Amino acid sequence: MQNATGGASEEIPLKCNMSGYPFIFTLIPVVYGCNFVIGIVGNSMVVAVIYCYMKLKTVANIFVLNLAVSDLTFLLTLPMWATVTATGYNWPFGSFLCKLTASLVIFNLYTSVFFLTSLSIDRYLALVHPVRSRQCRTVANARITCIVIWAFAFLLSVPTAVTRDVFQIKDSNITVCAILDRNELNYNLVALSLMKSVLGFLIPFAIIITCYCLIGKALLDAHGVQKSRSHGDEVLKMLAAVVLAFFLCWVPHQIFHFMDTLVLLKVIQNCHMLDIIDTGMPFTICIAYFNSCMNPILYGFVGKNFRRNLLKLLRGGPPADPSHAGLSAKMSNLSYRASESLHLSANRTTSLPSVK
Repeated sequence: MQNATGGASEEIPLKCNMSGYPFIFTLIPVVYGCNFVIGIVGNSMVVAVIYCYMKLKTVANIFVLNLAVSDLTFLLTLPMWATVTATGYNWPFGSFLCKLTASLVIFNLYTSVFFLTSLSIDRYLALVHPVRSRQCRTVANARITCIVIWAFAFLLSVPTAVTRDVFQIKDSNITVCAILDRNELNYNLVALSLMKSVLGFLIPFAIIITCYCLIGKALLDAHGVQKSRSHGDEVLKMLAAVVLAFFLCWVPHQIFHFMDTLVLLKVIQNCHMLDIIDTGMPFTICIAYFNSCMNPILYGFVGKNFRRNLLKLLRGGPPADPSHAGLSAKMSNLSYRASESLHLSANRTTSLPSVK
């Protein structure tokens, strides 16, 4: 809600309607509810399977587990946002929860994107440079990376906790959890908005798509070796799905977020445009948050070993033998063989066909 023009202790007059179009008060809570159920079930299964059966013995498992925990912390706030939207943006939970839940949203945005980026870099190193990356791709380094990500994301979410507060709307009984936006140009809010776009999307997306393009190129080159063809096709499809899902989930929100930045810059002041932004923003947020539901599907359920351990968990089977190699360990071994074959094929260009 960027139309607020007063302090937390006074009534706020609104220049334009803040509600957008009324149908969002019914539809958005339903979508939030679906996201909550799907996300809680999916991410909880990921946490349980990795912790009980696959163990934290590989770098990929550590990143996937932290990604699932990050998504769970955010998903727990969805019932609150659903209630608020269903009551016309009325916030009945007080100032503390306003600051906490709003900062958790930004916190999850950064942790989720950073863990996805770290996982992309790890997959690139494991599949393209398996030998040279063994010294840096250690469990200890992965845990340190996770700690740094959690700490950095927390620091990036602090400004949201500072700027968010509850405000009483003038001539109504509605109290909103909003960002204070006075009539004068607020450069701090503009800076936070741009930081969210650059650090929370543009840079991570550039890294993710670069890593997966390089992985795809390496796998396509390795198709000259027949043994790697079936596995390469499967991995390529999964990587394409990951990049496409990330792009489709986040780009609509980033577009409306950019329009919201233009509102902060006073470039957009037309009430009709503000209605469009206020109406579209909740839908783009729903789409972006759906990525938290898709993460366990894309990074967990596609693995045969994960599905086998999930069935074991549902049947109440005993925990796995710690010495048993997990999915990520097998993927690393497979990537080593595929990369080895790739180098062999490069050295035997006269006897093996090349795929471009």
